[in-house]
Amino acid sequence: MEWLKVLPPLVAIIIVIWKKEVITALLLAIFVSEWILWDGDGIIAFYQGILQTVERIVAVFGNPGNTRVLLFSLLIGALLAMMRKSGGVAALVESLIKKGFTKTPRQVSLLTSITGVVVFIESNLSVLTAGILSRGLFDKFGLSRAKLAYIIDSTSAPVCILILLNAWGAYVLALLNQYQFSQSATSILWGTIPYNFYALVTLAIVFYSSWSGKYFGPLAKSKVIHEDISDKEKKQVGSHPSFMIVPILILIGGMIAFMIWTGGGDIAQGNGSKSILYATVFACIILYIMMVGRLNFSNKKIINIGFEGISDLLPLVTILLLSIALGSSLKALGTGLYISQIVGSFLPLILIAPMIFLVGAIISFSTGTSWGTFAILIPIAAPIIQMMHLPPSLIIAAVLGGGVFGDHCSPISDTTAVSAIASGCDLLEHVRTQLPYAIFTGIFSFFLYLIASMIII
Repeated sequence: MEWLKVLPPLVAIIIVIWKKEVITALLLAIFVSEWILWDGDGIIAFYQGILQTVERIVAVFGNPGNTRVLLFSLLIGALLAMMRKSGGVAALVESLIKKGFTKTPRQVSLLTSITGVVVFIESNLSVLTAGILSRGLFDKFGLSRAKLAYIIDSTSAPVCILILLNAWGAYVLALLNQYQFSQSATSILWGTIPYNFYALVTLAIVFYSSWSGKYFGPLAKSKVIHEDISDKEKKQVGSHPSFMIVPILILIGGMIAFMIWTGGGDIAQGNGSKSILYATVFACIILYIMMVGRLNFSNKKIINIGFEGISDLLPLVTILLLSIALGSSLKALGTGLYISQIVGSFLPLILIAPMIFLVGAIISFSTGTSWGTFAILIPIAAPIIQMMHLPPSLIIAAVLGGGVFGDHCSPISDTTAVSAIASGCDLLEHVRTQLPYAIFTGIFSFFLYLIASMIII
């Protein structure tokens, strides 16, 4: 009963929509996946499914990369709390307003969008930098956290897959190098940029929204949350913008430096999970020293502040943990491969690119991983390109665009969760308000691939 392979992601999505509660949905989806994998009957299979669910979650920590991402997600909560309690957030917001960089909601939104584009080294670093920088500004100008989450999420993965001088480019290049094409893998990869319609249209829409201030759907009605960044807080501690600027610069500079270091001098070969964890640790240490040395904070007070920040993020980090576990379980179940096989091999040539994009979007949304989608679909797309003599950049671009769709908007994607963390927005609200944009862009991209295929093929 192969169709059962699509049941776990369907359970997750249905429970999320019905109960509006992500953790329960993810736990049940993992259980269903493990129950199917066990392939047993009766009460024993039920209990075994529960035990295997526990083991699947435990196994997440067996991967050092996963553990680093989870630790980083907790530490970023401590860093955010330290920056806030030091008064650095309030001071920077006041300074940007006084110097005229952010006089209007439009300028605030554009500053956030540009920051997300500039930090293209790693998707999570992009959302964190833009989110941390802009949270106070969005509150000050009456812009909702959901809008902030939308902007930073829409300028992370889409930018990373367009500006390929990063780990994303290196990963896709490694997958392509396993196949022989008429062009080099590098030229094919660079040739995907003008055909990566989902990423291009997403960026166009987010910059239009930032410039015009016009939003539609649930995002237009999203609630504004005001965080306490008052002048009173700043005066109480005698703070300065440096208490936010310095940690952010260390976060960005450290990430780049560690990417180069872990990559043996080649930033594209760097280890993203190591780099972002190490950079966050150093940012916390430097801010700790600044708070002790310049603000006379006691060690006990800073530790308490750090744990308060960590506790604030525990629900989202739990969601991230369960998302990783579900992705691993779905990989073992073969959900992604099954969905890709549904497409079949009897499509007209002009429908191949649109359908590959559509299947990639379904896989990435169901599994919450863009890289996993690339790993599934590139081995399927490459032989099709070779046998049918199709334009490789167009077909590979469809794979990449479909993969980014799920990374951008799936409720079980780590980038979606980190965007909610960085913006201080509820995860379900972020998904609910961003999904109409993603669906519209996905449908539009599908027809762009159809038009491009009619012209090129």
